[in-house]
Amino acid sequence: MNEGDPKAVAEILHELSTTSHVQVRSSTELAVQVTKAAAEEDEKRTGDGRGLLRRRTDYRAVRSAPRSLTLTPWQVIHAIGLGAASARQGAGRGLAEHWGSLRYVQALEANRGRYLQLSAEGRDLLRFYKATQSSEIGTGFASLLAEDIVRSRYPDHSVSVIPADVALKAGWTLTGAGKGRRPEPLQRRPHFFVEAWQPGQPSKVLLLASKGTHSSTHQVHKQLSTASAHVESVHIGPYGTVPYLLIGTEIPAREPLALHALEKRGMALLQTPGEQPGADLDLVLEQDNRVPEVVRPTDRGETIVPGFQVLPDSYAWFSIVLARTEAATLTAFTGGGRPTAQYLTKEQGHRHFLHDTRTGTVQLRDAKHAIHGIDFVGTDHIYRLNGTRVEAFSGLERSLYEHLHYGRVNEYRREVHDLRGQWPDRSTSGQWSAVSIRADGTVLAIRLVQE
Repeated sequence: MNEGDPKAVAEILHELSTTSHVQVRSSTELAVQVTKAAAEEDEKRTGDGRGLLRRRTDYRAVRSAPRSLTLTPWQVIHAIGLGAASARQGAGRGLAEHWGSLRYVQALEANRGRYLQLSAEGRDLLRFYKATQSSEIGTGFASLLAEDIVRSRYPDHSVSVIPADVALKAGWTLTGAGKGRRPEPLQRRPHFFVEAWQPGQPSKVLLLASKGTHSSTHQVHKQLSTASAHVESVHIGPYGTVPYLLIGTEIPAREPLALHALEKRGMALLQTPGEQPGADLDLVLEQDNRVPEVVRPTDRGETIVPGFQVLPDSYAWFSIVLARTEAATLTAFTGGGRPTAQYLTKEQGHRHFLHDTRTGTVQLRDAKHAIHGIDFVGTDHIYRLNGTRVEAFSGLERSLYEHLHYGRVNEYRREVHDLRGQWPDRSTSGQWSAVSIRADGTVLAIRLVQE
């Protein structure tokens, strides 16, 4: 079969919708090995004069961790794209970065035991941008595992995974401005906030630090020890009390993928002082300028260290930040532009989304498709896969899209929460070769373009 044969491409798209498994490993032994790796790194740092790295050390095996995740490669690509949608790198646009997830269309496949591993194409991609691939694939799997864990513990809640850097920028400046290198705790940050929420009720929040490697299990231990420093930089409530997940994705060249996970158990409750009603999520946020400092208890009282801290009198503000950052991510996934800009402050990238960026292949937010009988609004992207034209579509259920388009975050959350558990989980639909619909109402679908 020739490389450009349409049947070969159809086979690739079919593989994207095939259900497979990914191993999940969490144990006391893993925690011991991560602690050992942290001690080895600190010994090196002490030797070269850098000093000890501030870390969280209260991690344990994940309580009732699933033995595996069951999913399709297309669901992983959906998670990668959604995580990148509101990010911006230099002059890049969130939408362009979101579509970059399509580089992984041929990267994952199931082995004979139906466990996911890198395909031959994925191994070839690895040679060109190994670090980027391990980071992006690791982020996708980590967000899916974190959702699964939190949703199993709070089945009556909705669960959102929110890019931490985008959220933090609403209150703090994350990069220096010609004043020299910033302290390490300001450079190392968690990758996501995981929020379990119900409309009108205080949210439960934990931190998620994600890592990925193509190397050995020993490298996973080293990466998770570094991840423990990423979650140390952010504190919700008193110092060192916010729970977290550390998830490392091991991506061997020829063996099945594996997810390694540790946690600090619990959830931080964003309960505002007194009997105040729930935060108004439709409230437009102004850019805040908070000092990146954390109050740390010591034997002699308290000391101030670099970091990011949200205290109880700011819980209402932070609840709004999380909800509106999620809204920006969802609208960016559908096409960006002004619907996204309304949810972002200056530092979060408001002006970068004010103007739609159009190319010859992308018209923004003008695509409408009925998938599984549900109407979605979003953006489609036509490109060539092995010489064959393919269409990918990213969108949001129509009524949910309209709520966010017009700034109605409260209504979006009320409606999407009512819909939880009702979304179809079938991985194909009519002419669409692979479909992923998430609990947030977003869809990612792909199909051949009829010549």
